[in-house]
Amino acid sequence: MRRMDLHSTYPGLDDLRARAQRRIPKFVWEYLDSATGTEATKSRNRAALDRIGFMPSILHGAQQPDLSRSLLGHSFPLPFGVAPVGMSGLIWPGAEARLARAAAEAGLPYCLSTVASQGPEDMAPHIGENAWFQLYPPRDPEIRADMLRRARDSGFKALVLTVDVPVASRRERQTRSGMTQPPRLTPRLLAQIALRPAWALGTARRMAQDGQLRMRALDKYIEGDMGSLPPTAHIGYILRTSPDMDYLKWLRDHWDGPLMVKGVMRPGDCAALETAGVDAIWISNHAGRQFDGAPGSIEMLPAIRAATRLPLIFDSGIEGGLDILRAIALGADFVMLGRAFHFALAALGDKGPAHLIEMLKLDMIANMGQLGAQRFNELPEPVMLSPGVSPSDLRD
Repeated sequence: MRRMDLHSTYPGLDDLRARAQRRIPKFVWEYLDSATGTEATKSRNRAALDRIGFMPSILHGAQQPDLSRSLLGHSFPLPFGVAPVGMSGLIWPGAEARLARAAAEAGLPYCLSTVASQGPEDMAPHIGENAWFQLYPPRDPEIRADMLRRARDSGFKALVLTVDVPVASRRERQTRSGMTQPPRLTPRLLAQIALRPAWALGTARRMAQDGQLRMRALDKYIEGDMGSLPPTAHIGYILRTSPDMDYLKWLRDHWDGPLMVKGVMRPGDCAALETAGVDAIWISNHAGRQFDGAPGSIEMLPAIRAATRLPLIFDSGIEGGLDILRAIALGADFVMLGRAFHFALAALGDKGPAHLIEMLKLDMIANMGQLGAQRFNELPEPVMLSPGVSPSDLRD
């Protein structure tokens, strides 16, 4: 399809999401789309974003907004990147490499998960100059040091410590789907796969090349058959620990590039992170996948901005360019999207990520035009909209 055909047929993230759901098996969809508990935190993310509005501004003449953004010593053409998602290759064949290439071509950061289906060495040919490695903290210091070495030697420039997964969440939707860790091809799952031929064929080709889907970064640290794990846990939970401040200080001493901490929701944590030498704070409630009693991430952003001068990265619930502007106006320096990029890839294959990037860019330009803002620092003060009827309600 030509670019204009894509914008005509898939003008919004909802369109990509709907097509992705039609192209991947149900158990994979539930893994990607689900949260935990009643999914109230996931819903709060969306509702909280919808309550943030702006007063339109008029008579500004022709505009060409500057969408570039600086972060950690780098200038990016757009203020967003690709967030880490575990087992991306399950969602769409070769997802990690495809997303890394798309990010590199657009000059945007790509973050690889420790529990992706590709290890850092596999990604070396595909990453650009702004690749980040997300660390689920290994308990063993030797494994920890080796993983940092592998990431550094493979070309990853920044390290992201995720701190909001001390234990496996329950993710009831995912469990009901029949998915196990590692995935086992039960008759139920095979029936779901048979209904999704594009995913099935692409996955079969990848498995013929790489073998069974697995978390390749962890292969060298696993001995023997680990057996079957609970549906929402995985082999990473056996190797990892719940980090403390001493753990963070160890990482700071052993990683000489930018260090970020992901999963921060409390303003009171900022001072200790600054003291530990963290270079950026990543505000996130894990998109509602870990804890169902958390506020929307965007609700905590202003207070965290007031508590620190460190750069702030934001995720959870972002669905369009307007959401990105909402986060920036409330103090975020940069925004990361995980589910959205996987919706795009599953919907349109290699064309999907580039289409999403263009879609977000055009959406930001259109909304900045309404606000009379040529640059992000010219965005007006947000206003709180009535909670009675939100855009999400209207979509339904």
